[in-house]
Amino acid sequence: MVAIDKLFAGSIPEIYDRFLVPLIFEPYAADLAGRVAMAQPRDVLETAAGTGVLTRALASRLAPSTRIVATDLNPPMLDQASRRQAGGNIEWKQADALALPFGDQSFDVVACQFGMMFFPDKVRGYAEAHRVLKPGGRFLFNVWDRIEENEFAGVVTAALAGVFPKDPPLFMARTPHGHHDVGRIRADLTAVGFAGISVDAVDATSKAASPRHAAVAYCQGTPLRNEIEARDASRLEEATNRATDALAQRFGKGTIEGRIRAFVVTAER
Repeated sequence: MVAIDKLFAGSIPEIYDRFLVPLIFEPYAADLAGRVAMAQPRDVLETAAGTGVLTRALASRLAPSTRIVATDLNPPMLDQASRRQAGGNIEWKQADALALPFGDQSFDVVACQFGMMFFPDKVRGYAEAHRVLKPGGRFLFNVWDRIEENEFAGVVTAALAGVFPKDPPLFMARTPHGHHDVGRIRADLTAVGFAGISVDAVDATSKAASPRHAAVAYCQGTPLRNEIEARDASRLEEATNRATDALAQRFGKGTIEGRIRAFVVTAER
């Protein structure tokens, strides 16, 4: 992973929350929150909370007395999240998921919504989740399947390869869709002490009001923007337009829909 893959700053958090969250994250947040709620936890830690789509889903599904600590490496993302969901039983905290600032056996559940792919040392991330869980606690997270099973991301990536043929921006394939080897995930979780590991493939439909909405979501609301601007900042709008045209050609010019697939992982301490 390159350093800019983890950089969510500038206008990215607001565009991410406005365009990308409803595009691909909301159905999986509802799914993961429902799974967490089945455990009836009293203390929940969320890592890589981003702009809080899972946090909001958890707050709506869990008992009001449940303590939710939502963390992320990037303060701008947490600032956006806290503006959307202030007060209540949620504590927002900047934290590195590879070095969590919490004591051993502090939480009943650790949850992570599409964040594991961004951890430069995934085994260490698993180990930290294991450390802060109480005996019998659960670690629940989801990761995207390969990019070929996620249609909008695949089309956008191919379109940008046409804009920068000598050095195509591959953030989507490299990072969000780069951690889908279920066998390796199971092995790494087992290596740090987890048991009772289950993995479910969950299909959903990504919907956008227009091809432009989806193109802006990916090209301007993710670190893919950093890759584009690193090549030529003056071509961001051109790249977004090229992605828009490719999505329209594939899915139509009005409201568009595409297939998305993720794996949902549950492990027990």
